[in-house]
Amino acid sequence: MSGQLRQIVEGVLLVFAALLPIVNPFGGAPVFLAMTADCSAEMRKALAQRVAINAFLLLLFSVFVGTYVLDFFGLSVPIVQVAGGLVVCALGWDILRQDTAVPPPSPASGDAAADIATRAFYPLTLPLTVGPGTISVAITLGANHSGGMRSLLVNGASELIGVTLIAATILLCYRYADRMLRRLGAAGTSVLVRLSAFILLCIGVQIFWNGVSALAATLPVARGH
Repeated sequence: MSGQLRQIVEGVLLVFAALLPIVNPFGGAPVFLAMTADCSAEMRKALAQRVAINAFLLLLFSVFVGTYVLDFFGLSVPIVQVAGGLVVCALGWDILRQDTAVPPPSPASGDAAADIATRAFYPLTLPLTVGPGTISVAITLGANHSGGMRSLLVNGASELIGVTLIAATILLCYRYADRMLRRLGAAGTSVLVRLSAFILLCIGVQIFWNGVSALAATLPVARGH
């Protein structure tokens, strides 16, 4: 294996291993199903595809230009973590309190279809699938490029392939979430949805705390104490 090919493979594995645990499409699948309970099977399939595409574009944007956008607005990653952590906490809390009984899907009307199209980005893509923690990790990955055109091309190819694999995993998990949860039954689905919502709430708290801790470390303190 040539040096460049090996570097690309290692880069792909790094991106995939860094993003998959925090994206966690396996844990997000039951929440996705609960939030699309009013959709038909065909509409849920189309919605899963839209979420995967949105996630791909958002991750790609975060990796390649996220650092420049934050610099342009004078923002830091900890600020994004604090604000995004609050949004994730709110989403997890709402899902945790709602009735997790999944009604039988019904065909969506024109207005419902437009509402579902809107939900494809918020909250299903952001912050459920690609939250502030994922964005901060993606920005960090993109900020670690070394100089040189060859290195830039190798890293860019690795990140593109890695993000594509993440999006494909999201598509598979969300597309077949109903089959997975159908085997669990109503009681198992309710438990899994509430557990996933609680984990989502905990993730939001952790993201928020990471941001607060990073900001607190920048405050001037009395070193004599």
